[in-house]
Amino acid sequence: MASRRRIGRIMNENGLLSRYTVAKFKPHVDKCNESEVKNELNRKFDQQKQLSVVVVSGLTYVRVENRWHYICLFVDLYNREIIGHSAGIHKDAELVYQTLSTIKADLTQIQLFHTDRGNEFKNKTIDEALGTFEIKQSLSMKGCPYDNAVAEATFKIIKTEFVKWQYFESLEQLKLELDDYVHWFNHIRIHGTLGYLSPIEYKKEHLKKVV
Repeated sequence: MASRRRIGRIMNENGLLSRYTVAKFKPHVDKCNESEVKNELNRKFDQQKQLSVVVVSGLTYVRVENRWHYICLFVDLYNREIIGHSAGIHKDAELVYQTLSTIKADLTQIQLFHTDRGNEFKNKTIDEALGTFEIKQSLSMKGCPYDNAVAEATFKIIKTEFVKWQYFESLEQLKLELDDYVHWFNHIRIHGTLGYLSPIEYKKEHLKKVV
């Protein structure tokens, strides 16, 4: 059996590059938002009693042509459904606001909006949007991804199932394919935490019981 060092030397000699070493996500270090907003969610991810009460969000990086773009998602903790999604060139409040505007559910029903401490989530634009619908904000503790574990897990799935080995030539292509993926994620993909139902199937089953 050849050692990893020998394999690496042979690959270098022949100009070969492992696909696993090709950057798919941008290494990025943000200054932490020092807002005094507390972690109101406090890892209470089991919110399966009422639809769209607690929503979590996050962003991730995607390579489009020769530059980085960003995907923002809003996930309903009730059934892990992606209720809002968008993609853009900049990682900023405008992308988060744009994602918020894609939500078709009644925004006044959302009681808590939880994210990490990225500056794109805590600023005047987002404060005003949340205030309009009287949505309380919750921020993870500084440097603690476990406080936003559902959003992190959702992005891990997307990186594996949607982004990995994909090549996006334009933002328009990314948006179109993201639309298709989110529809599949919500309507067809089964989730272990939902008793192996899709988010939409889970919602329909549980709404029947309520009625």
